[in-house]
Amino acid sequence: MNSPVYQKILKENVRPSVCDLKLKRTWVLQQDNDPKHTSKSTSEWLKKNKMKTLEWPSQSPDLNLIEMLWHDLKKVVHARKSSNVAELQQFCKDEWAKIPPHRCNRLIASYGKRLIAVVAAKGGPTAYSLDSQGSKSA
Repeated sequence: MNSPVYQKILKENVRPSVCDLKLKRTWVLQQDNDPKHTSKSTSEWLKKNKMKTLEWPSQSPDLNLIEMLWHDLKKVVHARKSSNVAELQQFCKDEWAKIPPHRCNRLIASYGKRLIAVVAAKGGPTAYSLDSQGSKSA
């Protein structure tokens, strides 16, 4: 993915969701410091489209809850051992659909504890952190 693709995702998915949810101007976009998120063109696009972003320090632990879901998805899809791209895509769709709503609810409910743990660890790894390979650290 590159900056233009990221901007297209924001335009086609985030903006309509914000409208559908009637969030008005009170919402803030959380993203990490990935180059496609911080590129000059993306920064200009975000400003032009009046999207406020949460400031995010570099080297901070990943508190993005979707990463936890990606971790879950990667684990179960990998276990199914796809033999081609079409099968891999289907496995991803199948397994994504199986993620129970209570998993998302638990992640959201634990967010306050995650933030407290990060502050206590002075920005270092916590029991909630995922390492660079996407494995949960202890």
